[in-house]
Amino acid sequence: MKRALAIMVGAAFILLLATLTLVVLPYIQMTSEAVPPDLKPYTEQELVGRQLYIANGCVYCHSQQPRDPSFAPGDRDRGWGRPSVAGDYIYDKPHLLGTMRTGPDLFNIAARQPSADWHLIHLYNPQAVMKGSIMPPYRFLFREVDKAGPDDRVVNIPPPYGPESGQIVATDEALALLAYLLSLDHTYPAPTLPQPSAQPKAAKE
Repeated sequence: MKRALAIMVGAAFILLLATLTLVVLPYIQMTSEAVPPDLKPYTEQELVGRQLYIANGCVYCHSQQPRDPSFAPGDRDRGWGRPSVAGDYIYDKPHLLGTMRTGPDLFNIAARQPSADWHLIHLYNPQAVMKGSIMPPYRFLFREVDKAGPDDRVVNIPPPYGPESGQIVATDEALALLAYLLSLDHTYPAPTLPQPSAQPKAAKE
């Protein structure tokens, strides 16, 4: 009986220790994380686009977490921007860090590619702007019409990637996804980003 009680107490202690280490301490650390002052909350349209980003599986091929150059210098060399910090994700519920990079990291895609027309063409047919791209086309986010209306957002697809006749018009879903992609610009300063330590000066001989 005493042995069984000791096992139960030991198991409870291990569970408590694991909870403190993996849940409580990280929560306390993150609640004190400084939010970058230039980070803005998502607009309603951007939130709709974010849900479309999730629903269409973009997170499976794209990450949103440039890493520190000391750990992964390739991220910086690719022009993906500064390393991300915890405060960058304060408005992301759930976060979309991603685990695969079949495509490029999108943490700063709006800074690297600010053209709305480029993104719409890319969504309609990725190979129209990126030769050899393996990204699937998202043509269901667009409508093909004989003549666009005054309020329609026409997407001028370069030949031979567009239709032979008529016009391509972006749906509200395409425009929402576009708004989300154009919100991914984290080039503002990050107060909690570790600063490189100063190299000691070489002693004079």
